[in-house]
Amino acid sequence: MVAIGLSAGAVARIRFAVSCVWEVAASVRVLRDTGDHAVHLPWVNRVRPRLRAAGLVGTDRTHGPDAADGGLLWQLIPAGPGYLPDFLTPPPGGLTPDLDAELAVLRATPPEVVRADLDLYGGARSAAVRALYADPAAGLRRIADEIAEYWRIALAPDWPRIRLLLDAEVQHRARILAENGAAGLLNDLHQQVRWEDETLSIAQRHCTAVDVADGGGLVLIPSVFVWPSVLSVAGSASVAGSASVAGGASVAGGAAAQLAYPARGVGTLWEAPRQASDTLSAVLGRGRARLLVEMRAPISTTELARRTGISAGGVSQHLAVLRAAGLVSTYRSGRSVLNTRTTVADALLTVAG
Repeated sequence: MVAIGLSAGAVARIRFAVSCVWEVAASVRVLRDTGDHAVHLPWVNRVRPRLRAAGLVGTDRTHGPDAADGGLLWQLIPAGPGYLPDFLTPPPGGLTPDLDAELAVLRATPPEVVRADLDLYGGARSAAVRALYADPAAGLRRIADEIAEYWRIALAPDWPRIRLLLDAEVQHRARILAENGAAGLLNDLHQQVRWEDETLSIAQRHCTAVDVADGGGLVLIPSVFVWPSVLSVAGSASVAGSASVAGGASVAGGAAAQLAYPARGVGTLWEAPRQASDTLSAVLGRGRARLLVEMRAPISTTELARRTGISAGGVSQHLAVLRAAGLVSTYRSGRSVLNTRTTVADALLTVAG
């Protein structure tokens, strides 16, 4: 358990952010040990051979961070709940993630911050890790290059659907905040997270973190690959006070706390396309029934057209009919317009089998 001070003033500084680099770090942990992340096995089985061929991941999916195979990023990120160096997950800027911008922040990490985090590193140091400690600037450039290549191979092809799910999660949480306030928001994030008496408590096995008496705010980061747990970086007054927090992150100097938590709907992310039942198709028509089946999570009209093979104009016409029937609702999230099933539609799909 770690306790982070989160006063009323700090709560006023809560914000959401979506991060490419956080997804990279969390997904590497999934590849390290798929035992706790079975929901992602379809993705793992698809991308692991490509990442291995590129030399970015090692041959043993469960060994610790002391092995020297794979890239430097692979060596630095262990399976949970091992320590994850803070400098790999700098605070993201906002709701429009930009990998290049995040990598620029990573490359600009001060050498003393890198070395302070590596002083907490638990594994035997490979030659690459020792070189990073000796020359942080060169090592950070190598890590940034590895992250860019990892992203291209493992995450970029699926990023549009991941991004839609994360945007929908932010929309959902923003509504909870508006309806129930900060307490309703924070106490609904995850079973390991609790906010009361101006303190954010994060329950985590094997956590050795010190408490942070006065946090400077909170960045909430919905994540696909952090499921089923949470990861956090807690704000602190000095780098020297760093300590492991909540399953692998640590206390960072001078920044707001970060909490990466599982977005809703992760279980639907890698599902194979389903066919609408004959009964539902007979009632609604095959095209409209197919659209309802595909709306397992909020989704754009363009993505619906891609998944179903129906033209974008045809999808729009079907959605207009479904909205008029109370089966679909539509809302704007940033530049995207997302469609989602209503509870009436969920009940209809359940009855239709």
